[in-house]
Formats: sequence, structure tokens, C-alpha cells
Amino acid sequence: MDATLPAEMRCWAAAERMHHHYLIGLILAVLQKHGEAIAAEAVFRLFRTQHEEKFLAGIRSLGLEGLPPAVAAARYIYLSNLSGGVKVEIMPESPEKCWVRYPPPRWIWEGAAIAAVPTAVALAMPRGFHAHCGVSLGEPRLGFVCTSITTDGEPGLEGYFKLHDRELAPDERLRRVRNERGPRFDPSLAPKLPWPTPERVAKAKRNYALAYIRNFLPVLCAFLGEAEAARLGAFTGRLIGLQVQEETASLLGTANQRGALGFAMWLAAMLRGSGDDATFDGDVDRATVRSPGWRLMDGRAGVTPAVFDAWNGLWQGSAAAFDRDLALDMVERRDRGHTNWTWQVRR
Repeated sequence: MDATLPAEMRCWAAAERMHHHYLIGLILAVLQKHGEAIAAEAVFRLFRTQHEEKFLAGIRSLGLEGLPPAVAAARYIYLSNLSGGVKVEIMPESPEKCWVRYPPPRWIWEGAAIAAVPTAVALAMPRGFHAHCGVSLGEPRLGFVCTSITTDGEPGLEGYFKLHDRELAPDERLRRVRNERGPRFDPSLAPKLPWPTPERVAKAKRNYALAYIRNFLPVLCAFLGEAEAARLGAFTGRLIGLQVQEETASLLGTANQRGALGFAMWLAAMLRGSGDDATFDGDVDRATVRSPGWRLMDGRAGVTPAVFDAWNGLWQGSAAAFDRDLALDMVERRDRGHTNWTWQVRR
């Protein structure tokens, strides 16, 4: 990333990278520890939750109301993913049939992670989101037909929304077929985001990654139980922090900082990148990071201490990557009904 970009945009980019990797890590950890069926169900629940939270609100905010259902659903998929920095294409065929394609490399299975993902887990994403578009739009004839999927070695996730001539049963809303291919993508014919400024795009990309964690951690708590979700989420977060701290420090320009104060500077920047008004102080041996709230989970139902314990694993792992002799302790304070988060860093 360009070091001349505003500090706020670099914070957003660093937060996006950390939480993007955390999403991938959580899915792989559920797959490793609990098997394919449980991982597929967890991904299905995540994307159904994402759908229920985002889809109709996005249809309204993007001005897609009144369009044919297949076109509206495809345009939402295209514009919402485009805003999050995800490669996506849209190819209208008719008012009743509209293609979408996620070409490689796939955002959600970045890098070598795709080699570990079974197709049942990959298909849980369109099963949870795309297959429910007709239900949300009040059009029970609308379904999604998946014609290609990357985890089968095919060139991307591809398919089409189609308005059928009858109401679809729940198990018909997503179909997997082969030997069909959509039209070529023509960027000049694709819809455009209504706010294409670099700042808005960078913030939307950050929000896109954080939204998955905002929903996935409570989903895992409800599905796996709080104790297991906290354990698995914290350990996975630690691994991701160990792997990604150096990359994010480079984005933030803090790679040359040292000691407890250096890590506190990095952590405060990461929290600000996630939407919190974090501050720090201290010295090389002992430092403190304070945040007056937790914007990531503001207003989210189902948030328990287990959700925080899972997420806090990111910072525990990052502290160890920054300096293996650092200790990171978290203190919770409640003042006048408000929660204030305080991390203490010591060497």
C-alpha cells in the first residue's frame, strides 16, 4: 500500500487484512476440528445471517427496488461484493435470468486455503445467501443455479438467478448443474457503485471483512456452544495474529517500533482501523491501550464474553509475533453503564 495514503485508510486496510484472514482461519479450524458436515452447516448459518442482515437493506440503499427479481438479486451480489474488493462479474441474459461469476482468485479462500476446502463447504455459501434471495424478495419462483465452483477445479464460482414458472420448494432454490456457461463479462455494461471515491471504497472494503466476523463469532457460539467457540476462536485468532501481524505493521508503518509501547501503538492503530477510538501510552517495558467501546459488535444480538474471548486471540497472537517476551493482559471496566476495554502490555 502507498505509504503516502492517509493514516486512516492504512488503518482500514490493516483491519481488513487481519479480519479477512481470521474469517478464512475460522472456517478451516471448524473443518479441521469438527469435520465437513459441521463446517458446511456453520458456513450456511453465517451466510444466511449475512443475508438476513444485509440483503434487503442493500436492495434499498443501492436503488434496486422495482427491478425484475433475478436482475435485482444479481445486481446486489455484484455491487455488494465489488464494494468489498471481491472480484465479481454480472452478465444479464433476460429479465428472468441473470448470471453472476466470482472468478479466481477467490476472496474467501485466499491463497493455498482453497486446497483444504471441500465443495460441500464452498456450496454452503450460495445455499445460505443466493438461494434465499427469492424468499426475501417475496418471489418464491426465484432460485439460483450453480454451474461452476472453484473447489471442483473449475474457473470460479458461477451461476444464474432464474425466475421459474412455478414456486420452488426449499431444496430446489439452489441447484448444481454442469455443462452450462454464462456469457462473457462486459465491464462497460455493468452497474457502477454510487460512491466511487477512494476513501469510500477503502472503508467499504474494511466493513465487508468485519461484517463476516461480526456475524460468524455469535453464530459459532450458538452452533458449537460458547465454551468451544471461545476455545476454537481464540486459538485460531492466535494463529492468525502470529501470521498476519508483520503484514499489518508494514501497512501501518509501525514495523520498526519496539517494546511494549511499540506494540501498544500497533494495537491502537488496529482498533482504530476497526472503528474504535483507541488510545495508548506507556514506555518500552509497560504500556496501556484503551478503547471506549467495541464498534464491531455494537447492537449485535448474541454477543457474550465468549465472542470477545475468541476475537481477543488475534491480539494475543499478534503480541507474540511482535515480541515473544511480551505479555498482553486484558482488563474490562464498566463506568456508568458503559464498557471500556483496557489492554496492558508488559515485557
